Amino acid sequence: MAGLVVALAATGCSDDGRDTTPPPVPVEVSALASSSVSVHVMWRADPSVAVFEVFRGDAKVLDVTGGRHMVDVSGLTPGTAYTFSVRARDKAGNVSAASPGVPATTPSVVQGERVPPTAPGNLRGQARGKDGATLTWAAATDDVGVTAYDIWQAGVRVHSVAADRTTAVVTGLRPGTEYVFTVTARDAADNKSPASSPVTVVTEQGAGNGRNTAPTDLRAIPRTAVDGTYADLTWTPPDVDGVVASYEVYLDGRFLTTVQWGAAPPTEVARYSLPLGDRPVVGHVLKVRGQLPDGTWGEFSADLTVTDAPPGAATPGGP
Repeated sequence: MAGLVVALAATGCSDDGRDTTPPPVPVEVSALASSSVSVHVMWRADPSVAVFEVFRGDAKVLDVTGGRHMVDVSGLTPGTAYTFSVRARDKAGNVSAASPGVPATTPSVVQGERVPPTAPGNLRGQARGKDGATLTWAAATDDVGVTAYDIWQAGVRVHSVAADRTTAVVTGLRPGTEYVFTVTARDAADNKSPASSPVTVVTEQGAGNGRNTAPTDLRAIPRTAVDGTYADLTWTPPDVDGVVASYEVYLDGRFLTTVQWGAAPPTEVARYSLPLGDRPVVGHVLKVRGQLPDGTWGEFSADLTVTDAPPGAATPGGP
């Protein structure tokens, strides 16, 4: 028995088969005082992590879901020095050691500062290989001073840099994909500028990380109700870094509707009853695609031609 216990410990499992191996310590942790009352903390994304725990000194201040790699710690005191660290927690509850602490000092705020910075100008971008983009812009101006720039993609902030920088590298993108970026500026009072003009960047083609962004195993069961016909759909969400909460449904090659989960999006099997009015269900071709966590749309599922075969036997059709 002793030999068995040693072998289990070496594989990161307890004697009852539970996972006991902690995730790796978060790396590339940085802290940017983006205003007088907030600090922007970032780290390298890791899809194997369920939750990132963010600490201010010895106190945990935030839990961040594993699909994200940044967060604003707010409610801070102007003109104060802080230290931040991050540790990782996996689905089994194992917790890593904390990353080394990184310092950040919030700037003092000028009383009555209410004027936002001007929008950053002349935003330009170019692909940085198959999974990144380099952005540059002209500095914004402010009556007191800019403290940070925020980079946005599809309405989501994906990066922040200090005020003395007018360039940023965005990583973790997908090959051969079109991205649209904008940049905004912030001052010490957390006044935000208008967005810059957008810039479009198309990443280079490449193999990527080998993941398919298309939903799989799309199935449809025809159903007739008193208020019309339905196609009861199921599919498996794509395996991506984060949760897919929005899908588009196409009927016979044309966009039909968007399916949005506001809370608890499905992670194993998605289900949706597609209303078709008085149209017959059998014979139509359906396909779906999901909006990925980075805001872009993933690949389409395989086409599915709906038949009146027994449940679960609808057959794929078309290329």
